[in-house]
Amino acid sequence: MSALSRLTLTETKLFFREPINVIFALALPPVLLAVLGAIPSFREPSEALGGLRIIDLYTPIVVAIAITTFALTSLPPQFATYREKGVLRRMRTTPVRPAAMLSAQLLMSVVLSVVTMLIVLAIAWFAFDVALPENALAFLVAFLLTALAMFSIGLLVAALAPGGASASAIGLVLIFPMLFFAGLWIPRMSMNDVLRTISDFTPLGAGVQSLQDAAAGNWPEPIYIAVLLGWTILAGGLAARFFRWE
Repeated sequence: MSALSRLTLTETKLFFREPINVIFALALPPVLLAVLGAIPSFREPSEALGGLRIIDLYTPIVVAIAITTFALTSLPPQFATYREKGVLRRMRTTPVRPAAMLSAQLLMSVVLSVVTMLIVLAIAWFAFDVALPENALAFLVAFLLTALAMFSIGLLVAALAPGGASASAIGLVLIFPMLFFAGLWIPRMSMNDVLRTISDFTPLGAGVQSLQDAAAGNWPEPIYIAVLLGWTILAGGLAARFFRWE
């Protein structure tokens, strides 16, 4: 077993020892979908939504939430805490470089967010008759682009936060406006022009629209792909510039 595999397995075990992480990252998205789907009006077709149901629109949003919880509530405090406690500094004296820890955390987060996505889609399909994405490849591409953008932002938070507590606080401050523009409280189709335009240029707004387009059988529009790549390059570049191992 390679060093990366061992580190990933170790980080996964440590993740499951923290009930709060498991609740927010793994349990929250499926539970939220179940709660939304239990609302009768959310399961009724709406002319204002072009014959779609609200639960149809919310399924991609919940998938985006699955990414966001890992990116903003799990990854940043973990790395900031490792740096604060000197774990990364001590790793520099071993054959395993600190970058391997970063890779292990990212790999674990991506894999577990994919698992959460599959659980959300399965619940939506079995329990609420939400159609599976018509363009599965486009949906996967949109998911990965959204994950890249959000994890880049999470790494930037980890780079700037002085400690684990502050990283958690910054993540929570960021997560609520991002979820708002993703359409959690007001579906993007119901937003006014100003809010919709702002949403288009946020990572989750672009990500949710890309996921919804793929679910309907279309490829994400170039503008949304450009927004997601732009956030990845900007946040990722700043994270690389300011990230401190100790």
